[in-house]
Amino acid sequence: MNSATDPTPEPNPQDQKAIAKFLEPLLNSPEHLLVHKTQMGGTEAFIGSVTLDWLDRNVGYASQLPLFKRHLNPDTGNVERVADTVEDILQRPLDWSRQLPLAQYLATHKAHKFPALLVVICPSWVNDLQAPQWDDQGRATESAIAFEGLDSQGQLGLLHLTSDVAVFALDGQHRLMGIQGLMRLLRTGKLQPYTKIKKAVGEAITLNDIEEVSALTPEEIENLVSETVGIEFIPAVVAGETRAIARQRVRSIFVHVNLMAVKLSKGQLALLDEDDGFSIVTRQVAVTHPLLMEKRDRNPRINWDSATVASKSTVLTTLQALKEMTQRYLGDRFPHWLSPKPGLVPMRPDDDELEEGMQELRRLLDALASLPSYQRLERGEETPVLRRFSFEKPGGESNILFRPVGQVAIAQGLGVLVFQQQKPLMSLLEKLRSFDAVGGFNGIEYPESLWYGVLFDPNKRRIRVAGRDLAAKLLVYILGGIDEPMDRAELRRGLSEARTFENRAVSFEGRFVKPREIKLPKIL
Repeated sequence: MNSATDPTPEPNPQDQKAIAKFLEPLLNSPEHLLVHKTQMGGTEAFIGSVTLDWLDRNVGYASQLPLFKRHLNPDTGNVERVADTVEDILQRPLDWSRQLPLAQYLATHKAHKFPALLVVICPSWVNDLQAPQWDDQGRATESAIAFEGLDSQGQLGLLHLTSDVAVFALDGQHRLMGIQGLMRLLRTGKLQPYTKIKKAVGEAITLNDIEEVSALTPEEIENLVSETVGIEFIPAVVAGETRAIARQRVRSIFVHVNLMAVKLSKGQLALLDEDDGFSIVTRQVAVTHPLLMEKRDRNPRINWDSATVASKSTVLTTLQALKEMTQRYLGDRFPHWLSPKPGLVPMRPDDDELEEGMQELRRLLDALASLPSYQRLERGEETPVLRRFSFEKPGGESNILFRPVGQVAIAQGLGVLVFQQQKPLMSLLEKLRSFDAVGGFNGIEYPESLWYGVLFDPNKRRIRVAGRDLAAKLLVYILGGIDEPMDRAELRRGLSEARTFENRAVSFEGRFVKPREIKLPKIL
């Protein structure tokens, strides 16, 4: 019989016991790691797994290597960019603001998962060109990785990691930062949030804070130290390389790994997020509501990836804007869906709450779909002409209902009225339908518009995103939601400032007046 067709022999229990007995002392040794060798692009790599505790204690950042000691910023942990270091820098700067969110993710989500880290093994001789491992031509006579094969093909074996071997994260330095933060949290009971450059900001997050929002039990949190994560080792130098060639190879690997990983847009994050209640509700409703769902006989209504809507685009909105609408509309109804403390990530809501959130969002979209402007879509009109400014070619009606910023402002204002002030949504929409019918949302580039200067910048002739909160307050006001004289005075001042340019305010009649002459419009 052809040996190629022979069935794989069943493993012998005695052999398995012998292998286990042989490996046990090696696997428990701090100086050995069981790994599998891979080969790609001319570089050997070795894949294994380590505990989070091991990673915290044994892996550092490239900036901590001895060659950077003179140019290391002790506060940020980053290497200064000077003539002596620019060719040696192997990583992007560390962003310490990411440590707390990553540590909290590990400590609060049952299904947490980090991809494998890519690390470089760099024994002390690599940075000493007088070491015997370099020949007289400056080429390494051996690899920086000491590997001992255990099988006949040399694929499975042990990495030898002695005390003079530095291991630093090439890809995954922020994952390492998060793991280090988690270990500090578990050992000391608290973790300080930082800015990007490692300046302390806000109050420390305590282990009690974490346990309050965690889906893990306190015992499971304590056991995180023994969880394992994948790790891939590459040598800082391979035999035959000069130090310059080795540096170029390692830098090239880092760049290529990151070029292949395309960052998700906010819209794509909202599409994929399985923990944020507002994201879950948004995407579920977006694909089922008649105003937004895809139909064969019309253009798509949602841009799922980009945060903006191009002038000629036929979409109505973006997924990112819809997520913001949901968050600002339902934020007062489900405040616990928001972060309970700066730096903490909220937990996924239960199914009953998510269903209620979807029902509330559907009611909002049903109401908005009944507005005269959106009814025009059902008669076959397209969004570009309704969205574009009159001075664009071809000109449009500049209706804020077809601008993401306007959609978010309206949802925010209605959220205040419905969930803070308990006003019926349907009675509010009757007023908005009347307002829309007389062009209340149109022509925002004209002084008679309530949104002139607020959502439209007449100097730069473009949308003013910074005016969104003021627009939401104006909506609350015209719908009868602001009664206190002080609140009205503050709103009038904000409107006056928005319509003031070089100390001259523009009235609703289009005349230049003193800022104090700007008055609030009539309540609907």
